[in-house]
Amino acid sequence: MQVGLIVLHVEVKELTKALIADQRKVGRIIPNAHQDHATVEKERLFKPSPNIVSLNIRGFGCGKESKFGDVRNLCITVRPSILALQETKCRLRDDKWFFALWGSTDCGFTQKEIIGKSGGGGQMLIWDKSVFEVDSELIEKKMWESLDRLLNINGVSWVLCGDFNEVRDPSESLNCEFVLSRAKRFNEFIVRNGLVEIPLGGRKFTRISDDGFKMSKLDRFLVSDNFLPLWPDLKVIPLDRKSSDHCPIMLLDNEVDFGPTPFKVFDEWFSISGVEKIVEECWKEDMVGSRLDCVFRNKLKRLKLVLKEWSKSLFGGIDGEIKNAKKQAMDFKLKAESGLLSNTEHSAWLDARKNWLDMERTKANMLKQKARVRWMTEGDENSKFFHNSLKRKYNKNNNRGINVDGAWCEDPSKIKEAALCHFRRIFDEEQGPRPRLEGLNYSSILA
Repeated sequence: MQVGLIVLHVEVKELTKALIADQRKVGRIIPNAHQDHATVEKERLFKPSPNIVSLNIRGFGCGKESKFGDVRNLCITVRPSILALQETKCRLRDDKWFFALWGSTDCGFTQKEIIGKSGGGGQMLIWDKSVFEVDSELIEKKMWESLDRLLNINGVSWVLCGDFNEVRDPSESLNCEFVLSRAKRFNEFIVRNGLVEIPLGGRKFTRISDDGFKMSKLDRFLVSDNFLPLWPDLKVIPLDRKSSDHCPIMLLDNEVDFGPTPFKVFDEWFSISGVEKIVEECWKEDMVGSRLDCVFRNKLKRLKLVLKEWSKSLFGGIDGEIKNAKKQAMDFKLKAESGLLSNTEHSAWLDARKNWLDMERTKANMLKQKARVRWMTEGDENSKFFHNSLKRKYNKNNNRGINVDGAWCEDPSKIKEAALCHFRRIFDEEQGPRPRLEGLNYSSILA
């Protein structure tokens, strides 16, 4: 599978398409028994973090040395792997100009000069040649039709970035006219092509007018569904806005560990014979404690560990078991087509097929509950649908950071501390006399 990048400037209908490969990994990864397909593809294509920066520069033009210097400082300080510039408003530049802008000669580039006498538009795509190999193409006609065609090419995971010149809902603009029909058309394009927007952290808007009155979120990163398994911890951060009314935005992968995930009980467990006995035996074991509520809490902790181990032993290798069961059923089927099955083998074939379908149903039901969606037709278990729902849910709910005292923070320990202080302020109160219930005999929960 290849990774593709599409850079857009919707206002002037400019589109640059690029196919990207990791120079250091292409053809060098040999999967082994301990690597799954997604891990192999991730290492093959984009082993380093993507580090893609997108910026509507609003014109290099003549006498714009300050903008050149700002972009050069951005390249040197942030060190992006790929830099996508829109609305450059300049004629074609030579390689020395690009080397000076990038800060080294180890870069590749492609460019599109300004359109017509008005001097609008223009795009530049610059990349680190030591990391990526980029095959780019400028597309100038029928932008939306070209997008639909490109996004439906099999075997390519797409990243879209740039100035989309559209907002998706009223919350993405301030003191600007919101046109519902345009937002609806933009949202339909995203849904139709199975795209997912990577949330912007630390800032609501990417474009601010020169007078500071109008604000909107026009710049964004969209990725295709098949890109998320390769990089599940993607985030978009805004960079400092200097010489343009648009701020640069950067896509990068940053895996953050917030500690153990919450324990979940799956409905499918209760269809397995013997689970009630496991719970009952675990609960009957003695637990030492001075307070009944502590004993109850510790019993729940122990039960959680027991159920996790039981679930792991039963469902941990379900994908491999499904593959083996399917192969066994297919082998019997091929033999049956030759008319060589005995009565015993025919029975074994039916059992193998039932076992295969039962395991498929179990896996689909667990995915359904994880995705928290209800499929329209009972019994129609589309695993790909639920996998995509899970990826969208994870991307939407994944906490990449919060604002702490006006500054964007991504450190898990500081985020936890800020959350604790926030709720402590809300629920803190002075301890005073409280009413007590006496003379009432309640049944003990541990009796």
